Amino acid sequence: MFILRTIVGKLWITIIGLVVVVLLTLSLFLFQYIETSFPKSQDQVDNLRKMAVKVADEITLHREERRYLQVVNELLSAQEASTIVIDTEFMQINSPVEQPKGSVLGFESFFLKSDLQKVFAGQIIDNRVIGGPVPQTPMNREYTAVAVPFMNESQTQIGGALILYQLTQSYEETQSYVKRLFVVVGVCGFLMTTFFAFFLLTKITQPLQKLRKAADLISKGEYGTRVPITSSDEIGELGQTFNHMGEQLSDTIKALSHEKEHLASVLRSMTDAVITSDADGQVILTNPQGERIIREWGRIGWSEPDGPGSSGEPGNRIPLPMQPLFQAVIQEAKEMTSKLHVQSEVWDVVMAPLYSRDVVRGVVAVMRDVTEEHRLDKLRKDFVANVSHELRTPLSMLQGYSEALIDDIAASPEERKELAQVIHDESLRMGRLVKDLLDLAKMETGNIELNFRRLEVEPFLRRIHRKFAALSKERDVAITCSFSHEDLVLMLADEDRLEQVLTNLLDNALRHTPPHATIELRALQQEWRGEQAVQIDIADQGHGIPPEDLPFIFERFYKADKARTRGASGGTGLGLSIVKNIVEAHDGTVQVKSQLGQGTTFSILLPCKRGKD
Repeated sequence: MFILRTIVGKLWITIIGLVVVVLLTLSLFLFQYIETSFPKSQDQVDNLRKMAVKVADEITLHREERRYLQVVNELLSAQEASTIVIDTEFMQINSPVEQPKGSVLGFESFFLKSDLQKVFAGQIIDNRVIGGPVPQTPMNREYTAVAVPFMNESQTQIGGALILYQLTQSYEETQSYVKRLFVVVGVCGFLMTTFFAFFLLTKITQPLQKLRKAADLISKGEYGTRVPITSSDEIGELGQTFNHMGEQLSDTIKALSHEKEHLASVLRSMTDAVITSDADGQVILTNPQGERIIREWGRIGWSEPDGPGSSGEPGNRIPLPMQPLFQAVIQEAKEMTSKLHVQSEVWDVVMAPLYSRDVVRGVVAVMRDVTEEHRLDKLRKDFVANVSHELRTPLSMLQGYSEALIDDIAASPEERKELAQVIHDESLRMGRLVKDLLDLAKMETGNIELNFRRLEVEPFLRRIHRKFAALSKERDVAITCSFSHEDLVLMLADEDRLEQVLTNLLDNALRHTPPHATIELRALQQEWRGEQAVQIDIADQGHGIPPEDLPFIFERFYKADKARTRGASGGTGLGLSIVKNIVEAHDGTVQVKSQLGQGTTFSILLPCKRGKD
């Protein structure tokens, strides 16, 4: 019954029901009218009999007047009736009356001669009582006939018979005819309604189906879909409105798409991580930095089957380190900030609620990696503490020994000279510390002056080797010098600064290498960054550096050996920082490898044909 669910089917059923109701109402009133207006069969026979008796009485008086019977037939024709007058010899006295289509009815059409003999004997008969023939018209309408006797001129005996016949107009026949008429009208109405329904199918349903298909296409993202306008009626206006709506929707979608792309571009270009979630902690929107955080932090603390992550996938929820701040923002509905220490990183988090009609529907978190700032701040604090510590010791010694000299505690010139030598050594140590700090500051700010020129590596390294030969012999440590090529050359290098680098590294190696060990100074050619480079290695056989200290050894004042104290001849704690800055100023790099108990190797890589101005 698919058609009953369509507009055309509903209109079709409605019109058919309306036609049926109208026809039933009309038939009810029409049948009542027929019942009161049309006589029944027996009433018609009685009326004909009375009328026939009156006409027969007058025939005796006006029998010779032929005009009389003609006038009677003309009057009776208004009621679709007529007369036949015959004598006792069965001869028709008046002229026959023609019926429709040229047919002529005689007395034989109504009565048999044997029946008429009864009339001649004085009886009054009708064709429906005696069962005689009942003639029918071409439209199958029956006749009712009555035969009565009339007297002769002398009024002594019966002179013949008057037959009065009339078309049957009974209630039953009229009702049957009306029923047939209503059936024909009903069938015609049904056919016309069906035709009208199919007409509506082309004029209403098809345009509506096109509108539906166009709406489906628009819902699938084809915003350029339009419907053809084939009429100027309400459906045409609906199509025009639909097309206008499609244009407005297309423009709106384009504007939203541009706005979304703009927002996505802004989010992608942000160095801060952005994470948006709903009130249940499900992540809705992130930028690439936020996705990385969710991926890296997603598994922290979610391994427990009954833990906080059991209700959902960790990758789709707020990471566990952010959960306390998230719950606080949801409960208090206000912006909050916090610092998170996660996986050796420090993050500054600002989390604000998102509202929907005064109800918190989610949160947005903006996270910034402040690990470097935190590290620099710690280095600044450590730097101040280390400088204070480094200066406090020589200052205390200067103050103590100078007070001893002022108070004449030293009794002999030798003791006074020894105290003065200590004061001199500590002042030199303070001078080296200040000089190193100034050099390091210049290097870090880019204000260091380098004198680049061509430098042959082999003579340079042999000179450094000779410089430390006496000190190494004094400490019973062997220093070897080797080269992979004899013609290694640095086209742009500052010899004095590179000597400072090797001096710091060899000095550290000598101080941390036990007697009877060996320090190797070697140079070789390497392929680095797509070009030729010189690698200078300083490898000792000392105690080594713990793995946890390796990432920090180039920081200022960092001490891998926490138990080591500096004497008058000790370093300032800034040597490796100065080494790193000088090497990077030559567009090179310095690397370190170390194993506890096996020694440490510092490797310096310098490009052969490049350097910074």
